[in-house]
Amino acid sequence: MSQQQPNNPLHGLTLEKVLTRLVEHYGWDGLYKKININCFCNEPSVKSSLKFLLKTQWARDKVEALYINTFT
Repeated sequence: MSQQQPNNPLHGLTLEKVLTRLVEHYGWDGLYKKININCFCNEPSVKSSLKFLLKTQWARDKVEALYINTFT
């Protein structure tokens, strides 16, 4: 069942890992400047941001696109 996805740069990464790496790279303020989402500005935490991102597809798409543009 496990198929390899050589053209998918996010393959094998959880949303938590993606978010954590972006926060390490940009910090919460820098991440908020790149993607204007309130959960990155008002008392940000990985847990609260993940809760929002898992429910909101457009926000998750922006975070994943930023990750790809930054690290690939």
